[in-house]
Amino acid sequence: MKISATYLFDRCANRWRRREAKGNVIILRYADDIVVGFEHEADARRFWDAMRSRLEEFSLELHPDKTRLLEFGRYAAVNRQSRGRGRPETFTFLGFIFICGRSRRGAFQLQRKTRGDRMRARLRQIKEALRKRMHELIPVQGQCLRQVVRGYFAYHAVPTNSRAFVAFRHHVTDLWRCTLRRRSQKDAMTWERMR
Repeated sequence: MKISATYLFDRCANRWRRREAKGNVIILRYADDIVVGFEHEADARRFWDAMRSRLEEFSLELHPDKTRLLEFGRYAAVNRQSRGRGRPETFTFLGFIFICGRSRRGAFQLQRKTRGDRMRARLRQIKEALRKRMHELIPVQGQCLRQVVRGYFAYHAVPTNSRAFVAFRHHVTDLWRCTLRRRSQKDAMTWERMR
């Protein structure tokens, strides 16, 4: 019988949560990406040890570079500041950077921002695709770009990520403008015409 690592993790984590946890436990899993949140640090350390030993029974292990314990949440900034440790750490999950932030009114706010390396990689792909489609009709190029931008916005449309939206849209427009300018020496595509 073949057991997948994600099935094993789900089963062990849910059993541990029911039997061992003293406080609240939140488990977020998408495919093989997992984030587990704990109310108490002691629960987090016990869970980490239990998962490590359980996975070793099946010759599996947690990736040391991707697995870490960090203080995060509503009181993380205050607790870390009282210990003289600075701002709370951030973590990445599903293409976003998760940050302990403050709203305009000063209340705690979970902030999510698009990872810069992922956005740059996507812009590189768009640039290559535009170069391949350079001599297609402009409406055809626009339709393809519209689909790409709409899909990107559909995934990254979360509160506190509007700066990344504006930057992505600006860069895509600029890439398209530069590609259209390369098509002709006579007809210069300006920003006014792009709008």
